[in-house]
Amino acid sequence: MDVVLVRWPADRQRRERLRIDNVPRLLLVEEGPPPGSPDCFEDWIRVPAEDEDLQIRLAGLRSRLLQHGVSRPDLDADGVLRNGDRWVSLPPVEARLTSALLERFGAVVRREALARAGWPEGAPGRNALDVHVLRLRRRMEQVGLVIRTVRSRGYLLESEVRQETVAQA
Repeated sequence: MDVVLVRWPADRQRRERLRIDNVPRLLLVEEGPPPGSPDCFEDWIRVPAEDEDLQIRLAGLRSRLLQHGVSRPDLDADGVLRNGDRWVSLPPVEARLTSALLERFGAVVRREALARAGWPEGAPGRNALDVHVLRLRRRMEQVGLVIRTVRSRGYLLESEVRQETVAQA
């Protein structure tokens, strides 16, 4: 699981984008007080820091994410989608659709972009995309992922864990 190093307070905007995308991050606090960590995806260390201390913080952050069942989904070249310790095999069209959704995990993917990803030679029609997204939703449930429809825009892939966190807030 990749953790992104973010300079604080210099990279405030980058931190916010990573937070929205549920990307694990370690803040390198250069000056002033550290910010409050908004979720389990974040930790901090004051710099300069010993390499050993940095590695311990990174390992601790990864460990907490695994304990919470939080991981970034991964699709391999054989069409196997893994999320944490769960996996599902995807047919070729659904694997291509999933790849496009994973590229913008947690953000909206427009219908047109998704159709181009699923059918590079040209989409067979609107209903074909709808049918494949329906099938894909069922497969995603097996690995703890959810595809949301964003009306008049497209689709968004997110973790059920993230969805539950938002609902509790």
